[in-house]
Amino acid sequence: MKRQSSAHQHGETTIEDVATAAGVSVRTISRVINNSPLVNQATRLQVEQVIAHLRFTPSSRARGLALRRSFLIGLVHNDHNALVLDSIQRDVITATARSGYELITHPNSLESQAAIDEILAFVERSRVDGLIVLPPISGIPGLADALSDAGILAVALSSVPIAGFSDVIISKEREAGADVARYLMDLGHRSLGIVNGPVEVSSAQERRAGFVDEALSAGASVVEAAGDYRFASGVAAADHLLSLARRPTGVFAANDIMAAAMLKVAAIRGILIPGDLSVVGFDGSMITQMLTPALASVYRPFGAMAQGAALRLIARIEGKELPPRPDVRLRIIPAESTGPAKRP
Repeated sequence: MKRQSSAHQHGETTIEDVATAAGVSVRTISRVINNSPLVNQATRLQVEQVIAHLRFTPSSRARGLALRRSFLIGLVHNDHNALVLDSIQRDVITATARSGYELITHPNSLESQAAIDEILAFVERSRVDGLIVLPPISGIPGLADALSDAGILAVALSSVPIAGFSDVIISKEREAGADVARYLMDLGHRSLGIVNGPVEVSSAQERRAGFVDEALSAGASVVEAAGDYRFASGVAAADHLLSLARRPTGVFAANDIMAAAMLKVAAIRGILIPGDLSVVGFDGSMITQMLTPALASVYRPFGAMAQGAALRLIARIEGKELPPRPDVRLRIIPAESTGPAKRP
């Protein structure tokens, strides 16, 4: 007696069932599934109708074997902000799932050549079809060229152009930094402060340059404090800025986490926000609405950027026309943490 396949035993429709119902070969069904040009339009429509009627879903493994792909996309990051990373992952998964791809998230906290070697090893182990590389990893010198030399398709997110990647989705963070300076000065603040991000990270450099250049060119004063995008560094920076004899009345923190630290230290010191101090963050993450007062912040559509990167990467993998780049608009979302400067 002929043994049934495990698929039939579980009542699942197989590719053989589709071929029988459509009256064509299994090879023809496979060609339709994989969008082969070797199938005429009439046969393609007939097969697609049978597939829809039988509710047949080809397995990723079978498609991968046929096309020599894994149908896996890697997301490489070194983001300590879980709120931002969660938004990115959700939007990327939405994009990849529609095309039958799975997402593998890969953290990397190494530096320079060690990071490059580890990422190349990850690609070799996982057999991903391509990578989405987030900042600050995307800015590691030599990474783009190493991926290109290895024949690895990779789309990067960055605040500056980077040669060597298959594609780069750019957010204009220098302009956003300048917007924050103008926003605070329009509220009457002339004594400004900034909590910087890591000096080696291009996004931090861009935000600082835009803010400081715009403020100084308008005749405002700027005091700076070092930070690394983490809460503890924000606390230390806030302690420094708020203990100055002439402390700033308007502060730009280079991300929302450090801005939250500024609000905390101000509250401990009895400094009223926004009465005595206005604070603006960067990212527009959900933490801005969890704080009291609610935090004004530069909204960066990081999730939409990553989703756009995923769609463009999949198009490159499949040799299809590239969808348009996402419209990356950074804008300040006003909130309770900013107000007019006190008159002297």
